Amino acid sequence: MIPEIHIEDYAYPLPEERIAKYPLPQRDASKLLRYRYGQIDEFVFRDLPDLLPEKSIIVFNDTKVVPARLHFVKPTGAHIEIFCLQPESPSEYNLSFAQTASCRWKCVIGNAKKWKEDALDLYNPEKDELIAKMGLQASLISRDGETGTVEFSWKDGSAFSRVLEICGTIPIPPYLNRDTEAIDKERYQTLYAKFRGSVAAPTAGLHFTENVLERIKDKGIDMETVCLHVGAGTFLPVKTSNVAEHPMHREPFAVRKAFLKDVLDSGKKIIAVGTTSMRTLESLYYVGVDIIEKGKPEDVRQWAPYDRTYSYTTREALQAIVGWLDKEGLDELKVGTRIIIVPGFKFRMVDYLVTNFHQPESTLMLLVAAFVGGDWKTIYRYALDHGFRFLSYGDSNFIYRAEGVGAED
Repeated sequence: MIPEIHIEDYAYPLPEERIAKYPLPQRDASKLLRYRYGQIDEFVFRDLPDLLPEKSIIVFNDTKVVPARLHFVKPTGAHIEIFCLQPESPSEYNLSFAQTASCRWKCVIGNAKKWKEDALDLYNPEKDELIAKMGLQASLISRDGETGTVEFSWKDGSAFSRVLEICGTIPIPPYLNRDTEAIDKERYQTLYAKFRGSVAAPTAGLHFTENVLERIKDKGIDMETVCLHVGAGTFLPVKTSNVAEHPMHREPFAVRKAFLKDVLDSGKKIIAVGTTSMRTLESLYYVGVDIIEKGKPEDVRQWAPYDRTYSYTTREALQAIVGWLDKEGLDELKVGTRIIIVPGFKFRMVDYLVTNFHQPESTLMLLVAAFVGGDWKTIYRYALDHGFRFLSYGDSNFIYRAEGVGAED
């Protein structure tokens, strides 16, 4: 049964000056709040390796943010901003990034009403020769309100990934209220980012340095990765009072079979770095259920965790995924998720969460509330009272899952 939750119950006062507009000079110098069963301690992020429980697996999202924001100009001089969301033709990220002449993407289009059929040239006020040589153009194929399908074409034979690197800008969150700057190209990206596809960073990972990663490894904690490409939906506010009316957008993810086997064999506790890693990990159970009941994996529906009672154990669900991958001769699960994690959710995979401080009245605020058994106000009140910095470039939390919100396997 879909829970009745009102988003205004997850509001808190966030003064503009508490939003971190820029990153700190050192990634691991941010403050770290640890929340354990109602108790709060304060550290610096570089202390994290000392706080992690032994015999655990820490899971990172190794997606890479692409410079997905492009600015074009009409012959009249009007500007059109195009924000690439996901590839349509070809629909696979890697294939789209490898195209050398043209490709189509689903995009958010600024000033959409001013753009009809005419092909647009990339805005190049500095007359950059490399950009001019590429000759990037955009043609509108279809439009639905502020989104639409755009065909990009260019001349010099470069891969589309390089076209974006040269012509695009990193799409920093709108709540920073500033333009993208040079520092964002490096700092709005995790050190371990590997697979291109996100239009927003998995920001909990922005705090990790080589030193912190090395100390985690030295402690004997297993380090694993998943890959969920973060969509623009992460920026969308919940516009309805009743959360049941808020649509979650599909985000593709990939998980290696070797990691699933490690979880099954070791029985270790799992630490998720970021809400994207958590959503990926918690989606796995429902993928496994689909394989058990339907013989194949399907995208995880938004309200799947709430619309029925599940009798399968987490182990049975993971074994089903591994068995299906073995049968298909695959080393990696690739599927999508629209899962929403709200109070009442039964956590089946994640025991600890590293995350930032999130926007009021957001789906990520709901996720944190679910994980701590509703006691999110204690965390956020402390952070507001003790000078913590908020949102993407802000400080972080290390949160223990509340007793009673996990499934009994």
